[in-house]
Amino acid sequence: MEGLKVADGNLVIYVPPSKSKNVSDAILSELSSQLFKFSESLDGVLLAYDVDMVGNLAKILPGIHPFFGVKLKSKLLLFNPKPNMLLEGKVVKLSQHAIHVIVLGFSSAVITEEDIPKEFRYKIKSGKGYYANRLQKQHKIKVGTIIRFAVKSFDEEILHISGSLLPANTGSALWLHTNSEDRSQADRNSKKLRVEDDRLESMQHNNGAVNGEIVSLNSDRQTK
Repeated sequence: MEGLKVADGNLVIYVPPSKSKNVSDAILSELSSQLFKFSESLDGVLLAYDVDMVGNLAKILPGIHPFFGVKLKSKLLLFNPKPNMLLEGKVVKLSQHAIHVIVLGFSSAVITEEDIPKEFRYKIKSGKGYYANRLQKQHKIKVGTIIRFAVKSFDEEILHISGSLLPANTGSALWLHTNSEDRSQADRNSKKLRVEDDRLESMQHNNGAVNGEIVSLNSDRQTK
C-alpha cells in the first residue's frame, strides 16, 4: 500500500534530569507518546520504531528547566498519504451518500457521493445497505469489504482522509485482484457509462434543473 515508508536517520530525544537515572525508559516513553500522531519533523505519522543509542554521552541543554539531548540512530515506519496515492481500508459504514473506511486500524476515511462512480448503485437487502456495480455484477462493496481508493486529501491534525473511487483500479480489493485481466474492458465500459449519464444529466438540467537528517522529537520541548 502506498503512503507507508521506512525512514533511516538520526533523532535527538530530550530527557529531563529527573529521569536521568533511567534514560532508556524515558526514551521509550517519549517515543511511545508520539505513536499515531503526525510529526512535522518526521514528515508523517509514526507507526513503529527501532532505535539504538549513539554512545553513552548526552548533551545538557541549559535553561530554567535543563534537558539532556540524547542522540539515537533510528528506523521508523511512517504513514503520510499524498493526493492520488492508492490506499486500502476496511468499510465500517456506508449509506446512499458516503462510504466510511478505517485505514491501518487508526485513520478514518470517507468517500462521498460525488466520488463514488455512477455505475455503483446503492441497494438494501435484508435491511443492510451495499453498493453493486451494474456493469460488473460481482463487484460489490458492503460493510467489512476491503476497498482500494485514491487519496484526495489528508487532514494531518485529525488523521482524516478524503478519498475517491473514481480513478481506475479502485473498488473492492478482492474483486480487483480476482478480475485484474478484465479491468481494461471494465474501464472502457465505465467511461462510456459515465459519458451517457453526464449527457442525460445535462439534458435534464437544460430542461429545468526524513531520511538522513537529525531531527528533534519531544512533546514538551521545542528547539529553535
